[in-house]
Amino acid sequence: MEQVKKSQPISLAEVKDILGKEDVEKMDQIQRWTYDYVTKFAKIDAKSAKKIRQDLKKECGLTEDEATEIVNIMPSSLAELRAFTFGWKKLILAETLEKILKILKGN
Repeated sequence: MEQVKKSQPISLAEVKDILGKEDVEKMDQIQRWTYDYVTKFAKIDAKSAKKIRQDLKKECGLTEDEATEIVNIMPSSLAELRAFTFGWKKLILAETLEKILKILKGN
């Protein structure tokens, strides 16, 4: 069994990209379920997901986890974004929420 060398959050799109390079017939059951899930729910490609995640961290001060969650959901309205970020343990200013939406819509 391989030892985990590094752990970091990645988007569904990036998981799809990684698993997409493998032969589906050689995947174990969990890998197949995961690949099926990300194929259905990844909303953008891996390259775009990485760029958006970096932009959200840099321009909006989000953590890696927060940026990854936003990329996975890709909210399209301020109401949807507010509902999503409401559970976070910090206040997100309206101007920051607007900036997040602008980044999401620009990519």
